[in-house]
Formats: sequence, C-alpha cells, structure tokens
Amino acid sequence: MSDAERVTTGKSGAGVVRQAGTYRKESAHDDLIGEGARLIWLRAQGIPAAEVLECGPGLLVTAEVPGRPVAGDWPAEARDHVVDALAELTRALHALPVDECPFDRRLAVTVPAALEADIDLDDLDEERLGSTREQLVAELLATRPAGEDLVVCHGDLGTLNVMVDPSTYEVTGVVDAGRLGVADRWLDLAIATRSLEGRVGGSGSASRYLRAYGVELDAEKLAFYRLLDEFF
Repeated sequence: MSDAERVTTGKSGAGVVRQAGTYRKESAHDDLIGEGARLIWLRAQGIPAAEVLECGPGLLVTAEVPGRPVAGDWPAEARDHVVDALAELTRALHALPVDECPFDRRLAVTVPAALEADIDLDDLDEERLGSTREQLVAELLATRPAGEDLVVCHGDLGTLNVMVDPSTYEVTGVVDAGRLGVADRWLDLAIATRSLEGRVGGSGSASRYLRAYGVELDAEKLAFYRLLDEFF
C-alpha cells in the first residue's frame, strides 16, 4: 500500500483511498451497495460515470475517472467551457426517463430522512452558521415546495463530483452518486450553483450555468434545496 493516497476532499464521512487507478471507499454507515447500483445504472443509460469494480456491504471500489474536476485549477480562458460542460451533463442526466429510474429521492423520501439525520452545525453554509437544529428543521418544513418538477438527479452535483477532459472540455464521468434518484431538478441546480459560486467563478459562473442549462432562477426552490442539503 506504499502508493496509496487517502482522499480527504468531500463530506461523505466514508474512508476513501486512491491507489493504482482505483478508488476504494469503505464505510460502516453509507449504503455503498446502493451507490454501486446507481453508478452501474447511470452507465447503462449512457451517462459517463465511474466504473464499479467491486461492491459489497461497506465497500465500493471504482476505477479512477480520467480528467480534472470542474472545481480544479483551470486557467481563466477555460472556465466558461468547463461550466458549459457541467450544464450539458446536467441536461443529459435530467433528460433520462423518470419512470425508468429505480431510485427515489422525492421529498416524501428525503424530508423524513432529513428529520432523522444528525446535522454538523459547524459545517453549515455561511448564511446559516449559528443556527440550531430546531431552527433548521422549522425552516425546512415551512419552506417545503408545494410541487416537484421531477427529473433524474445526481443528488450531490458539486463541482468536485464531475470530471472534465482538459483537452476537449467534455465530461469524462461523475462520481459519488449515492444520492442519485428521481427528484426536483432544483436539487441538482441548487447544489451545482452553490459549488460553482464557491469553487469556480463566483456568481458569474453560476448564472452562466443556469443560462446554458436553460432555466430561469427559482430563488425559493434554490434556497430550499440548499437548506435540505445541510441535513445530508
């Protein structure tokens, strides 16, 4: 294991080790069998995703996805291309038939799960730092949308989880798909724009992403789904 490298980015809580072109994820709590099934399903739909090499209780081994994450150290002239690539990937994912997706992340599933979840109050978005769990739960229930615009969502579409070829600016694959399932499109759009704002090019890159995706800003859903993400 001398060439093994522990991966410390991300917030899943799982132990991840990179070695010899593979990623080995181990966790006693995460549903890694479910994540493996989601990656396999994504690839079967033609969406580039990490290849599953081994999967079992508490263990998921995937092949390394080539390229550089959207959140990588891109030169200024490349950033618009990378943002557009993320938007194109999002459109392709959201175009998959909802009735053929076996994974459910509708609010009927995620809100009850959120109410049972432990929240890391030290790792909240800046505007919510200092909030109590009770305050977050009250806001979540008070702002829950009346309806859902359902698509197939990645569920954690941050800029660390999408890899791009630095030569062609094409997406080479997505990783960390454990939350993939049918949900409102703003679950992905809210997380992607937040990640772009914080890691890539600020509000300008987030606005470009939404234009390239082809949607007008829904500020209420954006705020709700960013809040929901605090629970996971």
